[in-house]
Amino acid sequence: MIDLVDKIHFQELSERNPKDICRRASCKYDDMNKLYTLSVWGDEYGIFPNQLKINCMGNNTQSLHDYFYLFIIHYLLKSKEIEISNEWISEKDIPGGTTFFRGPHEIPTKLISFRFNNNINEFKERCEQLHGIPLNMGDAAYSFKITPRIPVAVLYWRGDDEFPPESKILYDRTITEHLASDIIYALAVGICERLGKPLG
Repeated sequence: MIDLVDKIHFQELSERNPKDICRRASCKYDDMNKLYTLSVWGDEYGIFPNQLKINCMGNNTQSLHDYFYLFIIHYLLKSKEIEISNEWISEKDIPGGTTFFRGPHEIPTKLISFRFNNNINEFKERCEQLHGIPLNMGDAAYSFKITPRIPVAVLYWRGDDEFPPESKILYDRTITEHLASDIIYALAVGICERLGKPLG
């Protein structure tokens, strides 16, 4: 994880005004321990800029994908103090998204589709384990508050004889105010991996 997150990002975070970071990212700061705490997908994470590390502060039994740590540090650095719009968009609605989110940056939602393989009840159970809130979209859908300003929705459709099962991630329209496309991709990979990974 430390190798993935460039040290310059931790350094930049250490030089920022904690009050400004906390206001924009809706997180907390412990001045004594030089520690930010941020709610990420229902768990508290500690970000230690001076120690170049990010730790889960709770009893999270399933670690996050490495890309999530990249997302966390960029969220703290770049998020803005704006309200969630409650308007869902796909990656294709993101400026430049139709060309960026393809090839090596294609979002791996097949991890979710193949993991549940038409078992809607299992998909629902997994989403509810991860604090999902049901939505009236697709054959099943749930919203997740990844961080205080970044909600996402995960949709699932059953397959049939002609089409395989399909899943999709939607984002609040404000996500482009907070994150660049490469970090949105990192977030999406982390979501697909966490939902699509068999429980062990």
